[in-house]
Amino acid sequence: MPEPIVIATWPFGKIAVTVASKLLMQGKPALDAAIAGAQAVEDDPNVRSVGYGGLADGIGRVTLDACVMDGKTLQCGAVAGVEHIRHVAALAKVVMEKTPHIFLVGEGAKWFALQNGFPLETLNTPESVAEWEKNRPKDRKPLTHPGSKEMGDPSKSHDTVTVLARDKDGNLGGVCTTSGLGYKLPGRVGDSPIIGAGLYVDNLAGAAGGTGVGEEIIRVTGSFFITEQIRAGKSAQEACEIAVQRVNATAVRRGVHPARVAFLALDPKGNPGAACTMMTDFKYAVARGDKIELLQAKELGPKM
Repeated sequence: MPEPIVIATWPFGKIAVTVASKLLMQGKPALDAAIAGAQAVEDDPNVRSVGYGGLADGIGRVTLDACVMDGKTLQCGAVAGVEHIRHVAALAKVVMEKTPHIFLVGEGAKWFALQNGFPLETLNTPESVAEWEKNRPKDRKPLTHPGSKEMGDPSKSHDTVTVLARDKDGNLGGVCTTSGLGYKLPGRVGDSPIIGAGLYVDNLAGAAGGTGVGEEIIRVTGSFFITEQIRAGKSAQEACEIAVQRVNATAVRRGVHPARVAFLALDPKGNPGAACTMMTDFKYAVARGDKIELLQAKELGPKM
């Protein structure tokens, strides 16, 4: 019987893998465990870039994005730009299960949530509002390049929780959920809810997810690219490194400094990998049974 494993982005990924690992050990499916782990992060107001207490856009609204994917069937669902609904990862699963569609956005996604029993909630907290007011750009100039120096510390402007799991049956499941880039233009959507960019899961090829500046991950269809590298014979670690180098190369071609981006992956046998661009300082959580670790991803700069 395969050993269950779950991995998640960033140090706060420990919250996710702790919850998900317990469910995997009970024999729960990979996707259900991954969603439960992601939801635990959505519920934590101290994680400023996901769910409740998340980062607001340029006019102070918290809008959430998420997607889910089942590696056994390739079923998937996604939502984006959703206000007042906390558990958008679970909502994405309902889209997957109850509609013929994959992607719902904005008011349509919110109305669908209400029709399926999700409560309306205020996602701002007093602390998140105070932080938004303290750190918001004062000159109202548009962002020149997400991840550039005027955005400051990436941990204060954008982060995503991506959770990838392999269950006792050897099936893979994945979730990606976020409040997106802080102070973004209203209506901006990054990679997190886009199947193939922020997340891709296929039992036959592996599972991958991204975090960081979503525009750069979309540009290289990062998660799908990683799973296809694994399908072609690369290890999960090699595939993540190749994807980071592709992000770096596209930045060089455009004459800009590579943005802060990181990837993590599981191959079909449950072997993990992770890599990131320079100065990203990407740590990720791994749980195998009761053993939980926080690992440092390999940083790769552009090839000159």
